[in-house]
Amino acid sequence: MPKEKRSVLFLDTETTGREKHDCIFQLAFKYDDKSYVGLCKPPVPLSVEAMEATHYTNEHVKDKPEFAKLPEVQKLKNILDTNKSVYVVAHNAPFDIAMLAKEGIVIDRYIDTLKVARHLDPQEKLGAYRLQYLRYALSLSVEDARAHDALGDVLVLEALFARLFSKLKEKYTSSRETLKAMQEISMRPVLIRKFNFGKYKGEFIADVAKYDPGYLRWLLQEKEKERDEGGDLYNKTATEDWIYTLKSYLNF
Repeated sequence: MPKEKRSVLFLDTETTGREKHDCIFQLAFKYDDKSYVGLCKPPVPLSVEAMEATHYTNEHVKDKPEFAKLPEVQKLKNILDTNKSVYVVAHNAPFDIAMLAKEGIVIDRYIDTLKVARHLDPQEKLGAYRLQYLRYALSLSVEDARAHDALGDVLVLEALFARLFSKLKEKYTSSRETLKAMQEISMRPVLIRKFNFGKYKGEFIADVAKYDPGYLRWLLQEKEKERDEGGDLYNKTATEDWIYTLKSYLNF
């Protein structure tokens, strides 16, 4: 972990769903060894899928304040306003950032642990990069961290970040350079190397490109359609990574 504790802020949101109209109903973050978590009443109801994943219901949030009135929101704004050098760390960070932007909180400086985890696994031996999957695949020691609860996810996120930071720091001379490298990795597309779905699941994309480029062209069209329709915000980054990957292997 960086010596400068105040250089990173770990953040997670739970939302009513994954579409453009959805909103945050729980915010949690950890900064300088202090944790903050708050529930709010969103302007749209929780979807059944959100309730299934988080075990929160509309009943849990019906008497909560709106997002802007949460004391945790004001604390987050104060931190971001007074410490311009802080890195916001999140898993699949663009989703949380997009949801916060809808509430008027703009984050430009971030680290996406999902992208860093992929970057550090070039042969894709892990198989998947979901936060809770990595928690168990990497045997991360995290106590009292309930999955799909914002604060529970923040605790897992912190442990995952420590593992990734330690591994990446072997290539750099300082914590500052390592954090900068993690940010740079987070900001660029990831080249995916293996299929994790479909008829070629488990095969290297480079191999499939040699004997079935037509499949890659078809998949590229499907992913571009997904991007243009702009439905599922949670998978937006993954869609962009697939488009980048398929174009790379097809030499577009």
